[in-house]
Amino acid sequence: MKEIIASGLAQLGLADKVPAPSPALREECGRLRQDKNQVMNLTAIKEPDQVARLHMLDCAALMQFADFGGARTLIDVGTGAGFPGLPLKILNPSLDVTLLDSLGKRVDWLNETAARLELDGVRAIHARAEEQAVVKGFRDSFDFATARAVAELRLLAELCLPFVKVGGHFLAMKSVESDQELEDAAHCIKLLGGRLVGQHDYLVPGTDVTHRLVVIQKVAPTLKGYPRRWAKIQKNPL
Repeated sequence: MKEIIASGLAQLGLADKVPAPSPALREECGRLRQDKNQVMNLTAIKEPDQVARLHMLDCAALMQFADFGGARTLIDVGTGAGFPGLPLKILNPSLDVTLLDSLGKRVDWLNETAARLELDGVRAIHARAEEQAVVKGFRDSFDFATARAVAELRLLAELCLPFVKVGGHFLAMKSVESDQELEDAAHCIKLLGGRLVGQHDYLVPGTDVTHRLVVIQKVAPTLKGYPRRWAKIQKNPL
C-alpha cells in the first residue's frame, strides 16, 4: 500500500507537497480501516491495493485543484469511513478537519482512529447535516466543505453550502456523468449563495477510473431557512 500511494502521489504531481511522516500514517490509516471492515462494513472496497487507489489516491487528487495549506478549516459532510477528510488531513497536517456523519458507530471509529494516529485537529461529530448547519460556529464558518458519493448535487448543495464561509469553497466529488446534475443544480447553487467556478475530471492513478471534482465558491451568506428538513429536501429539491 505504501508503494502504491507514493507512486500515485508522484503521478498526481503531489510528492513534493507531502510531509515526511505522512507515508507511515497513510499506511496505518489503511490498515486500521481494513481491520475494522472485518466487523463493521465501512466501505465496499476492502482489498488493500484498491483501498489505496480508489479511496486514498482518489481523495488526494483534490489537492490538485484546491489549496489546503495553512490554517484552513474543512468539514466533510456524510464522511462515512472518513473520505475525503482523513486522507486530506494526513496529507495536510495543518488542516483543521471536522468529520460529520449520522451513524454513531462510524463516528466512534473515526474518533478512535484519529486518536491512534495522533492526528491533532480532527473531530468526528454524530449529527445530521441539515441540523448541524444551523448551529453557531458551523454555519458560514468553514473554508471548505467536502462530500463524496453522498447524493445528487441539488441535495448536496443545500446540505453543504450553509457550512461554507463567504470566499470558501464546496468541493463535490462526482461522477464524470454528472453533466445533467450540474445543469439541474444551477438555480440551487445560486440561491444558496454559491457560484460554480470549476469542474475538473481526473484519472485515479493506477486505474482506468476517471472522476470529477465540482468546485463551488461561496459568494454570499446562505439565506435563512436553508437547509430545510431532509424529507423536504428530498421531496422538493431546489
